[in-house]
Amino acid sequence: MVELDRIDHSIIRELQKNARITVTELASRVGLSKTPCQVRMRRLEENGYITGYTALVNQSKLGQSHIAFAQVTLGDTSSAALSAFNDAVRKISAVEQCHMIASHFDYLLKVRTRDMAEYRKVFGEQISALPHVQQTSTFVVMENVKDAGI
Repeated sequence: MVELDRIDHSIIRELQKNARITVTELASRVGLSKTPCQVRMRRLEENGYITGYTALVNQSKLGQSHIAFAQVTLGDTSSAALSAFNDAVRKISAVEQCHMIASHFDYLLKVRTRDMAEYRKVFGEQISALPHVQQTSTFVVMENVKDAGI
C-alpha cells in the first residue's frame, strides 16, 4: 500500500464533493499543476483508493423515498450459511446496503422502496425468504438528516 499524504487526501475529498470537476480545477484546489494531479489521481485509482465515480441521485424524485433498516438474525452462522445469505441478499435490488454486524443480530440491511406497501412486499417475499433467516426487526426512517456526506 502506498502511504497517502495531505495532497492525496485533498484530492479524494474534492472528488467526493464533485467527481465531475475538471483536472485543471482539481489541481488548482489542491495546490498542484495539472500533470502531477493527473498522476496522483491515476495512482489513487490503481492502488484502489478511488474505486469508481458515480452520480448521487435524489431518490425521492425517482419515487424511492421510503427507507427502512432491517435487522436480520440467522439461525446458522457457518461459513456456508453466511455465504448463501450474502449471495442471495445481493440479488435484492431494494437492498441498498447490507452490513454484517458484531452484535446480538447478524446483519443490518438498508432497504429503499417507494412506500410502506412496497417495503412490506419486499420484506415478506424476499428478505424473510433469504437463506437461514431466523428473526428480523424493522426500523422505519422518519427523516433523512444526513446522507452520503464527507
